[in-house]
This record gives sequence, C-alpha cells and structure tokens, in this order.
Amino acid sequence: MTHSASLADGIVWIGVNDRETDLFEALWPLPGGISYNAALVVGEQVALIDAVRAPFLPELLAAIRRVLPGDRGPDYLVVNHLEPDHAGALGTLLGIFPGMRVVGNAKTLDLLTVYHGITTGTVALADGEVLDLGGRRLRALHAPMVHWPETMLTFEETSRVLFTGDLFGSYGAVAAGPFAGDVGTALEAEARRYYANVLGTYSSMVRKALARVDAADPALVVPAHGPAWRDGARPVRAWYDRWSRYEAEPGAVVAFASMYRNTARMAESVAAGLAEAGIDRIAVHDLARSHASFVLADLWRYGALALGGPTYNTGPFPAVASLVRLLRTKRLANRALGIFGSYGWSGGGMEELRQLGAAPGWRLVPPEVEVRGAPREETLAECRRLGHELARAMQAAPGPATAAP
Repeated sequence: MTHSASLADGIVWIGVNDRETDLFEALWPLPGGISYNAALVVGEQVALIDAVRAPFLPELLAAIRRVLPGDRGPDYLVVNHLEPDHAGALGTLLGIFPGMRVVGNAKTLDLLTVYHGITTGTVALADGEVLDLGGRRLRALHAPMVHWPETMLTFEETSRVLFTGDLFGSYGAVAAGPFAGDVGTALEAEARRYYANVLGTYSSMVRKALARVDAADPALVVPAHGPAWRDGARPVRAWYDRWSRYEAEPGAVVAFASMYRNTARMAESVAAGLAEAGIDRIAVHDLARSHASFVLADLWRYGALALGGPTYNTGPFPAVASLVRLLRTKRLANRALGIFGSYGWSGGGMEELRQLGAAPGWRLVPPEVEVRGAPREETLAECRRLGHELARAMQAAPGPATAAP
C-alpha cells in the first residue's frame, strides 16, 4: 500500500506500508507492520528523499508517477541511510531514472560500492553543505553511528522539514497517513521498542544527533519509519531524551526461564515481593516465550531487572544467556539487578548473571537466591525479600546516566 500526502508546500510524502515482513532486520517482530517513508522535494529540480525495500519498488514508483508529470523522474536521490530497508530499491531506481544522481556523504559513497556497485553519478555533501534545487535548499547534517557510520539528516530550509532516517523512528504501519495522530501509550511503546532494538547501543551518538535537531529547530520531522511529527516533534523528542540518558520509570522487569517450574515459582515470589514493596508496574517475561524485543522495551522503561533461570549444562539457561549478551551489546545502564536460579546435579548458571551486575551502569542488589532442586518456603521467602530490596534500590537510585561515548 502506498500513500501520498502533502508534508509542506512542494514536499510530498510517498511512504509505503509493509504488512508482510514478520521480522525487522530478521530479528524484531512486526505485529503492526512498518512503514518505509520517502518524500519528493520539488523545486526547479526534484530530490527523492530515501527509497524503500526492493520488493516495494512498484508502489514507490507508482507514487512518483502520480506526483511528477509525464516521464519525469527525480534529479537526485538523497540517501540518509544506506541500509537496505531504506535503499534496497536504489539500484533498480537508477536503471529506471538513469540521470538521477545519488546524494550522500563520503561514507555513503563508500558503502554504495559494496551494496550496489555504484562508483559514478554521485554527489558527496560535507557536513552542513547545501544541495540547491532552485527554490529548495537541502542541508546535510551528518549524524554518524545513528546507527551506521554514514547516517545523516537532511534539512529542507524553506519549509523547515527535517528528514531524520532512523532517528525518531517507530514500528507500525501508518494507515491514516503520515502524521502522528493519537500520541498515546501504544505509539510510545512501539517507538520505545524500536529505540531499544535498533538504536539503543548507540545512545551516546543519539544524544549528539538530538543536539543537531535542536539547532535546526524544525517545524516538521519525518523519520524513515513510523509517523511524521508536527510542532518540532516535541513528544518523540522528549522520549528520545529520556531513553538515550537511560532514565527509568518506577517499575520492574522479572525475566526468567524455567524447565520444570522451579525457577518459575521463584520468579513469581520475586514479583510478589516487588508488589508488597509498593511497585505496581511489574512486567513478567518467561524468556522461553517472550521475544527479547519486548523484554528490551520494558527494560528501557523500568528501573530494575530481576533475572533468573536454571543451570543448563553447567552454564546459564540458553534464553537467559542470550538476554545477558543482548543487554551487554545494548549498553543499557542505570538499572538495578537482582538474580536468582536453581540447579540440580551441578551449579554454574549464576556466574554470567553476576558479571552483568558488575558491568558499568548496573547495581547488583542482594540477596542472590539460588537453590538446589525445588525451592522450599524459606527460599521463596528470600525471593520475596529480593523483590523488597530491588524496590528499595530503585527508590535510592541515582539520577539518569548519560551514555558513554
């Protein structure tokens, strides 16, 4: 499905909704689909801002034909980010519009060679340099490592429209058109899940990009995925400020795996202890069934994690080990951690959890609760105490951290 809608005078949004892809980046579930946002900026010359995944080229091409008269094509394709969900159709587009020049920065042109074999017909814009379309001026604002090295923002100066690539993106198709409508909890949740899954590792670079957005002072912000934002994107700008500083809301995540319900009973007791201590936002995830995408999103929201699982082949249960590795990769900080687990003939499942608690930005909260075999009432009481101590640790938590460079 293709939309076209006026973003501003001479700027037309031609986004494509993808309701077919199940996993974004072959990793993250898309229950509500996703949009690939592209736009035409029309001056004396025409620039196409970003493209789409290759399978959706027919829809994009139809939208271009609706906006531009006759067989006219864009004079330029401005690539804010070369990842294939943004630019997979680029090579075929150049075959259709052979006079179109690809615009990016020096790192974009380097990646063009390895993804598309393109070495000619390109324009490299330095940071702050302007592409003049005649009546429309596109200024390149480099934003490296948000979240690839070539990423940049493009600012149309006449109408003050800022195209931000993955910055301010969100999961979910945009059925009602490009603009954000109800800025409620559902939209915030999918924007937070997108941030945690895709951009979280690069929070320090996100903060630098936010400063560039503030300096540009846009009237309208158009990310590559999800809705466009009027009024300077104040809601999503505030969200990104919190998330990139690892600011947490009061609440906790209890994440566990359990083969025979022994560790599951411990997890329920930890959750009960949190509730007894006055924590009323508790997200419980069975890691054998909850996709890590949603676990990460809750961890980016709440200030504490209780993590537990059984020993499996003298190490942590695979789903628990996978979450620990993911958290290290994402560099989440400013969180309290409580750990618990069980074992039978051999221990060893807790060590990687302890190492997470020793990582920068994490605070390991006692007691560690581990039991051989099935938990008895005294073990479950210790799990409730762990919930109490995690609640206390959140109440005494330091202020938000800033992402390390």
